[in-house]
Amino acid sequence: MKLSRVSATLLLAASLVAPAQAEPASWTGPLSTRGRWIVDANGDRFKLKSGNWHGASGTWNGSGDINDPANHHAGEKADQVPLGLDRATMATIIGGFQEIGVNSVRLPFSNQMIKDTNPVNGLKDAQLNGKRPLEIYDAVVAELTRNNLAVILNNHTTTSRWCCGVDGNERWNTSQSTDQWVNDWAFMANRYKANKKVVGADLYNEVRRNIWDDPNWGWGNDHDWHKASQQAADRIQQAAPDLLVIVEGINWTGIPVDGFPHGRPTLEPARFLSHTLANPDKLVYSAHFYGYTGPNHSGATGTGETSDPRYQDLSPQEHINVLQRQAFFITEAQKHFTAPLWISEFGVGGREESNPKARDWFERFVNHLIATDTDFAYWPLVGFHSNRRGNGWALLHWDANGNRMGVNDGDDWRASAWNRLVNAPSRTGQIQRETRWNMLLKESCPQNEKLVGISHTGNRGLCVSGPQWSNTTRVTNEQHVTNDWASGYTKLQCPPNNAAVGYANFTLVCAPIATGTSSRVLWFDRSDNRPDQGGDWANGHYKGQCAQDEHIAGVAYNWRRTPDALLCRK
Repeated sequence: MKLSRVSATLLLAASLVAPAQAEPASWTGPLSTRGRWIVDANGDRFKLKSGNWHGASGTWNGSGDINDPANHHAGEKADQVPLGLDRATMATIIGGFQEIGVNSVRLPFSNQMIKDTNPVNGLKDAQLNGKRPLEIYDAVVAELTRNNLAVILNNHTTTSRWCCGVDGNERWNTSQSTDQWVNDWAFMANRYKANKKVVGADLYNEVRRNIWDDPNWGWGNDHDWHKASQQAADRIQQAAPDLLVIVEGINWTGIPVDGFPHGRPTLEPARFLSHTLANPDKLVYSAHFYGYTGPNHSGATGTGETSDPRYQDLSPQEHINVLQRQAFFITEAQKHFTAPLWISEFGVGGREESNPKARDWFERFVNHLIATDTDFAYWPLVGFHSNRRGNGWALLHWDANGNRMGVNDGDDWRASAWNRLVNAPSRTGQIQRETRWNMLLKESCPQNEKLVGISHTGNRGLCVSGPQWSNTTRVTNEQHVTNDWASGYTKLQCPPNNAAVGYANFTLVCAPIATGTSSRVLWFDRSDNRPDQGGDWANGHYKGQCAQDEHIAGVAYNWRRTPDALLCRK
């Protein structure tokens, strides 16, 4: 690489930084999940050591002449293509990614970008000039994957404006309908499904409050992020079943003014209401953390600033406790919410960051990522510099003449932490399949699971790993009841050699996947009656749950048609 204005002292310091090691070229797509781990097509752990290559989602601040770089974030004008392509070739930039040790790239896009037909010019790769933004995005995806880097598609914004304030991009449907958003995802999933190194669909970035309304998780209305993300996930799995589906938590609710309720829910709602995909081994949860924000702090200075602590203000133990509560609990084993956790954004200023709290937070956060062996994506990979000065957050910067400034040049305080992170020991090799638990969110469990629990009220159920099934019988009366195992109650019972695989509205869905004659009746009308497995899958409701080696053969209902007892069999 060509360095400009670097002193001999800096060059000497650079030699003392342990560079990141290149990822071995041995992984095979597509990716899936096993418990809290992401695995490749061979079942080997694939840790996402990622960075964000932004730009295609937009850099315009929303006011002033869009052609004036001064009106773009940090003066970094991207023209709806990955940043820096007007300063260096794809090969040069991607070579930088490999040099610093990433094995995957989160590649943001906007819905506006995929529809924009205006050509882009002035790029260093001559063959890209005159193409529309989506065609350039195609070329970047192809070049990244040709170089063995996994690509995660990220719907970052709806309009091509810089994120993330009150900017028309607060929710997936702020500037468009949910149907339009889902259709765009089906289009993108289908576009790249043949490339098995395009591994994931990151559904939407930093869902948050607009001027008037909060997003929610489970209310069932047009602002329900759980409902919308479930809808998009279902559509993506129909279009491109090999893709990981990545769901980020809620970034902000409430008015950031002291005395008003406000905060950053992140993934906390998933503890009691998680997602169940048709193929549940494709679900990944994600969260963002920056030192200048906080669990109840918007990150603002001035307007929107509150007296709440930022993450960088917390003591080390408080920090760990908050991280666990907000996101890292997702990796707890064998819960209905268990999934890999991907910290898809974190970062800090580089050479010009003088705040000791910000620096200390970054070191502590990196240490926590290492200690928990958590997948990550730094924000951002690419930035601009002029005489080695500029925005400073990126790990790699290019100036107008194509000269690169990198995290390992010797003058960037982040180098030690970054290289410690990408080179940290982590779990590798084969990951064994484990018992999978899922909430029953539709009439039936996924087709490789059986129903093991039902709530007394609330219409909730719990699914667990079981035999593969396809054909089902819907039972709505007592025709299969062979003895009065719950006297005085109306009973639905599966046919012989069937187990329940679904349940809804006085209907039991049964599949021929069970044998066994040993039965017991389990009552749950007055308290929980269940083993401590699967997590709290019906918070606030009494629950009945058969043992893992049993199956539900029948359900007894009271006169209100509320389930009161299970017939458990093995």
